[in-house]
Amino acid sequence: MSDGALRGSRLGATSYETDAHVEMAPRQPVTYDCPNGHVTTMPFSLEADVPLVWECRCGSEALLRDGDRPEPKYVKPARTHWDMLMERRTKEDLQVLLDERLQLLRSDRATVSAGRPSAPRRKKTA
Repeated sequence: MSDGALRGSRLGATSYETDAHVEMAPRQPVTYDCPNGHVTTMPFSLEADVPLVWECRCGSEALLRDGDRPEPKYVKPARTHWDMLMERRTKEDLQVLLDERLQLLRSDRATVSAGRPSAPRRKKTA
């Protein structure tokens, strides 16, 4: 390799690219109004799709000046455990299961209170 290949230059530190013969895309200023009174102006390309809503510096949603508010997106409500249970069982089925479990618990308590030991319980494992 020759000794003078990279002499006088630091890799990655300096760009030798210039703006000569470079044309910027035509731009348009777009103004957004925040409900808190802030005004935000952003440059967009003429070819770009301009969003109707922009996040303001205060965190709220700024609306495009002279623009209509977009339709809110439908958000599917979160399914709870109860909703998923009701997809699998009816209330009558659940009532039958509840009655069976209560009867089992009551019979277990009756045998313990009568002095007879109930069935041995298993130890929980880690």
